[in-house]
Amino acid sequence: MRIRLRPVLLVAMLALLSACKEDVAHNTTPQDMTPETLGHHCQMNLLEHPGPKAQVFLEGNPAPLFFSQVRDAIAYMRGPEQVAPILAVYVNDMGTAGATWDRPGDGNWIAADLAFYVVGSARRGGMGAPETVPFFNREGAAAFAQAEGGHVLALSDITDAMVLTPVETDTDDGPDDDDYLGRLRALPNPAGG
Repeated sequence: MRIRLRPVLLVAMLALLSACKEDVAHNTTPQDMTPETLGHHCQMNLLEHPGPKAQVFLEGNPAPLFFSQVRDAIAYMRGPEQVAPILAVYVNDMGTAGATWDRPGDGNWIAADLAFYVVGSARRGGMGAPETVPFFNREGAAAFAQAEGGHVLALSDITDAMVLTPVETDTDDGPDDDDYLGRLRALPNPAGG
């Protein structure tokens, strides 16, 4: 007598395999910044830096990567350094009531691909580089460009050169070379000379 276990065994194995496979839904709800929120590149507290911010959610990473500047997040989206596929990107809507350059806001995150950006304005972002300033509506972006300079673009119209090209930042915040060298020379010489 031969028992037909193969179809039953096959069904049981498939059921076990499907139970092992985890399809975890990834929460990509934008998160507000806290005093512990650090920028991805600079590892500095984002609340201490002016200008709009961005957050990028990666597959397999429950917490977003935060960026001190929107320009840096767009560069990250286009660069080869991602370790996982990007699931969602959010930016501060600088046209929201209460959003200021020093305090870009909480709860005013918008999907990066829906925003209008002012590129080429006089405003510098949180790390001192030219900023790509996001707005939910074109009218808010146009008003900002009228006041601060620059032009309004959709995310798809921002060229790689606008965000990937290195920029020189203002170096007035730190000591100049002469001051640094003078202080270095004033240090005691442990060799006695």
